[in-house]
Amino acid sequence: MFSGFDYLLIGLIFLWAGFVRSGLGFGGAALGLPLLLLIGGSPVYWLPLIGIHLLFFTSITLLVPPGSVYRSWNNVDWDYLKSALVWITPPTLIGVFGLLTLADQTMIILVYLITAFYAIIWIFNKPITVHKPWLNKLLLLLGGYVAGTTLTGAPLIVAVFIEHVDKTRLRDTLFILWFVLVSIKMTAFIAVGIEIDWVFSLSLIPVALVGHIVGLRLHNTIIQNDQLFKKWVGSVLLIVCGIGLLKTIL
Repeated sequence: MFSGFDYLLIGLIFLWAGFVRSGLGFGGAALGLPLLLLIGGSPVYWLPLIGIHLLFFTSITLLVPPGSVYRSWNNVDWDYLKSALVWITPPTLIGVFGLLTLADQTMIILVYLITAFYAIIWIFNKPITVHKPWLNKLLLLLGGYVAGTTLTGAPLIVAVFIEHVDKTRLRDTLFILWFVLVSIKMTAFIAVGIEIDWVFSLSLIPVALVGHIVGLRLHNTIIQNDQLFKKWVGSVLLIVCGIGLLKTIL
């Protein structure tokens, strides 16, 4: 299915996704999936592989002894997480159904359009802001649906969480959220008989682990330079999305 050079690129993309996931606390799928689709395959092929990594890395990051240099699950804002899941979970289930029923080309175009939107707001430093309760709920609903279809709903959900969760507890709270949402998605994949390339996904974990560890160590630096980081990443993503859309449509 893939050439030797393709496998090299895939390894680098998963390393990058691991770095972003632990460095920002979100965005591994949103910043990795568009690149993977340029190489080949469909969202239904890549998303289970990404899901396995999300479950693995959120687990090892949160299940460490309290007091270590890494965050622990005791740092999670459980109260807000529970209230938010009431709004996020139903549209996530609907989104999973959409992923399993929509044509591959439609899903690929959706991934690139959503990612391009994120890239533009990052480039021009126009973050999604929420100051009204009804808008909070709307973004959680939309973020849940997008997460269910493509696992790229993180920026929509984070826009709400950042207003309600203390900055020091945000990443760990989000990690638990991603674990719940991905568990729902993976359960659906298995239930409907989606073929999952477990061996390939597990073989990529050591590569992604390198990025994960680097991201953990540079988390504070990235957060302090958040705007610059997102501007450069957004610029590259916008180019990738443009190429991907042309490749898909033409």
